[in-house]
Amino acid sequence: MASATCALCGLRAESEEAPLTWVTSFEDGRKLLYCDRCARENVRNIEGKLDSVYW
Repeated sequence: MASATCALCGLRAESEEAPLTWVTSFEDGRKLLYCDRCARENVRNIEGKLDSVYW
């Protein structure tokens, strides 16, 4: 059973599914998950739809 993992910091969720506080992003056809801490730190970039490569 693979757990949900933050694409930025590598934090692993306790369960297979991402917690409700995590953010889901689709970039280049891939589904990426960001933990609540990384999402808060990069909220402007996420809302501006800036690719995570430029964060």
